[in-house]
Amino acid sequence: MSAEAVDTAELLTQAREALERYLEVSVDDDGAITFSHADVPCVVQATRLAEGLTVLSLTCVVAWDLPEDPALAASVAERAGQGLFGTLGVVHTDRGVDLTLRYAFPAQGLDAAPLGTLLMLVVSTASQVRSDLLGDAAGDD
Repeated sequence: MSAEAVDTAELLTQAREALERYLEVSVDDDGAITFSHADVPCVVQATRLAEGLTVLSLTCVVAWDLPEDPALAASVAERAGQGLFGTLGVVHTDRGVDLTLRYAFPAQGLDAAPLGTLLMLVVSTASQVRSDLLGDAAGDD
């Protein structure tokens, strides 16, 4: 196994153990960690950018298949400017608009408690954005 594979596998194991303190998680065949929080599906992946620099990437799908709506676009833009943990993005698809929240950070050397706290801050932000932007309709997907 290459050094890169070892680094990413170790970091994903740490992330899984940190998240299991709060959530039920699954590990996909490729090693990615998947879970949901308040109806927001999320995935954690690890990438080694350089020796000694392995990052975790957390992507949460805040909402999907939303109609193209200028009011929603304005709300997303306003929310994105509020200093979130992560970057709020809009993806245009054939079925409408998907909203994602992404956050990547160097995580080597973090203990389980701070790593779990950081991951849950991002996940909680995604769930709050979903609730704020979609309100009661969030549960209808």
